[in-house]
Amino acid sequence: MTSAAPADTDPHHPAATRPPFARLPAWSAVLTVAVLLTVLSSRYGFHRDELYFRMLTPAWNYLDQPPLTPWLVRTMTSLVADEAWAVRIPATLFLAGSVLVIAAITREVGGSAAAQMISAWGYAFGALPLTMGHVMLTASVDLLVWPLVALFVIRALRREDARWWIPAGVLIGLSTYNKLLIAYLVIALLMGLAAWGPRRVFRSPWPWSAAGLAVLIALPNLIYQATHDWPQLAMGAALSGNNGSDVRVQAVPFLALLIGPPMVPIWVAGLVALARRPDWRPLRSLVVALLVVVALTVIGGAQVYYPLGLLAVVFAIGAVPTADWIHRGRGRVRRVLVTTAVALDVVVCSVISLPVLPLSVVGSTPVLDINQTVGDQIGWPTYVAQIRSVIDSLSPADRAGAVIIATNYGEAGALDRFGPASALPPILSGHNALADQSAVPASVTVAVVVGEQVRTAGTVFESCRTVAVLDNGVDADNEEQDQPIALCRNPIGGFPAAWREFRHLD
Repeated sequence: MTSAAPADTDPHHPAATRPPFARLPAWSAVLTVAVLLTVLSSRYGFHRDELYFRMLTPAWNYLDQPPLTPWLVRTMTSLVADEAWAVRIPATLFLAGSVLVIAAITREVGGSAAAQMISAWGYAFGALPLTMGHVMLTASVDLLVWPLVALFVIRALRREDARWWIPAGVLIGLSTYNKLLIAYLVIALLMGLAAWGPRRVFRSPWPWSAAGLAVLIALPNLIYQATHDWPQLAMGAALSGNNGSDVRVQAVPFLALLIGPPMVPIWVAGLVALARRPDWRPLRSLVVALLVVVALTVIGGAQVYYPLGLLAVVFAIGAVPTADWIHRGRGRVRRVLVTTAVALDVVVCSVISLPVLPLSVVGSTPVLDINQTVGDQIGWPTYVAQIRSVIDSLSPADRAGAVIIATNYGEAGALDRFGPASALPPILSGHNALADQSAVPASVTVAVVVGEQVRTAGTVFESCRTVAVLDNGVDADNEEQDQPIALCRNPIGGFPAAWREFRHLD
């Protein structure tokens, strides 16, 4: 592979047939989804991860993740507002950018304006893209990163212009400051190229230069991991331990839900066309790459959504044969079928991914069973008020020696945000990075313990008594609903010794 760009000089080269970028279809999808997300951004409330990120103190790295997403959340709370809508501005922008990239991938493989419209609208309102565009998660950043890396690789392969490997390498290196999950994409692309070619790319210095750049950019992050016993690997093992049995069963069926069931025929068409179309031969490695990511997801057992980035790329490519199918035979009937499928996906995915339903009814629908992130936004101020009522019942003497122990970072983050902190005893949590961030006072005699770790508290305090139960008041089933609040006294062996039992990764 050379550094020249034959597609720019040879009118007969397949890559020279790129149609114009369909600005109206792509930008209309971007603006529509951005407006929808903005309008709904303050409904329900903070997600548990957002509450966690805003509570983390600035650090170069954390036990459970690199620093980028917490930094973005803290920046928005400091510079814009300490509100959910402000925290979610970057997530909306990441989704908007990824929609443009998806449309660009469709164009790159020869997709017409109709194909670009299918890919932009179908992807923008997919179940997981909407979820990650609404809530500011580490996965929100990946919405843009994975398809953009894939776009650079597709250009390098299809245009036979190896210079595109360089921006791919730079982006991969930068991505490590958000999640080390980008390693899945790198492994998948390498295995795809090795298995189905074009293997000549390995003889070019450009991919190796890109790899060197990626490592160089990622080096400070990698040094931190190596000098701290690879905490990300420990975190992955903890996630696998908690989620593995479910993920290994659900990972393959869940592929149908990532973008939405009505969109499954489109990405299946993409897989088939990649394997069969002669002019797409340089891109066949993407088929293997997607299979590898799915396999790594099953083996790793951490989270079912990991294949989304590459599935979105295959979906973007599948919009091309879908548009071709519409224009063959009875085009009007087929156009209605595809338009109906996209419209159905928009409506259904909006309901299951966004806070569309009234709080009073969402608990009686299947939404919380389908999408856990919706439930994770419900009830935080109410829960904090119930915990505060327990604190207010303490005598001045008890309160002087009291702490609050939150089982998970959502509870701790909610107490920190809605407390307010000045009205509460010290808030501690042994969950993930908060375990090291919590200052542990030695003189604790009373602990108000919230959540599942009430059972742990019963083994390290002389007495523990459940005094209340968390209730969000809208019958929404989430991780906190019906969890106990216990009043515990006299830590056995002193509080620092007891505190070690509350540390946990998951």
